[in-house]
Amino acid sequence: MKPWGRFSTLGLAAGALLVGQAVALAALTWFYDLPLARLPNLAGDGVAVTVIILVSTPIEVALLTLFAQRCGVPAADYLGWTMPKRADVVFGIVAVAIFIVLADIVSWLAGHGLVTSFQTDIYTTASTQGWLVLLWLAIMIVTPFGEETVFRGFLFRGWFREAKDAWPAIIATAALFGLLHVQYDWFVIAQVFGFGVLLGWMRWVSGSTLLTMLLHCLINFEGMIETLVGLHR
Repeated sequence: MKPWGRFSTLGLAAGALLVGQAVALAALTWFYDLPLARLPNLAGDGVAVTVIILVSTPIEVALLTLFAQRCGVPAADYLGWTMPKRADVVFGIVAVAIFIVLADIVSWLAGHGLVTSFQTDIYTTASTQGWLVLLWLAIMIVTPFGEETVFRGFLFRGWFREAKDAWPAIIATAALFGLLHVQYDWFVIAQVFGFGVLLGWMRWVSGSTLLTMLLHCLINFEGMIETLVGLHR
């Protein structure tokens, strides 16, 4: 397998993200019948967030799949859509659980809330408008599938060529993964970066992006549960 070049990999991934987001924003302007300039007002709206995720993710994944196939191999092989070993699944779940506990302890010691205002805002607005099930679907399933395909799938494949590339690829993809979460402050982005490093390492040692998708699902599930508990205290 000869992957895309490193700069080509970054450019194609960025292009896929931009196209997906552009179509999602267009869908949002139609859905709310609002001009593009007023869309920032919907930043904390759970319905808007759900629409963006459900529209943009399939487009991004479809484009990356086409790019992967251009390398002459099945897209599943290029993107790491392979079944992980049972031992890797067990180890990954335990590692994520430990990391979540440590992250919560650090947040508590730093006086930082376990749940951000963004999380409570989108949960509350989605619940009020009857979109809570779709929000759970978007956050729990669609987001991990899309983000892991981009970061631990396409980007990692393009940047990891030999053993010495492993940690630079893990750190670089984790950094971009953290910076993508602009809805949070720098404290939370740093935690997202830490989770990205863990997911990148699991991608490297297991060879499976399906595993990192599962672990990402668990991370997001824990975040949604904390949001639910925080709102009903």
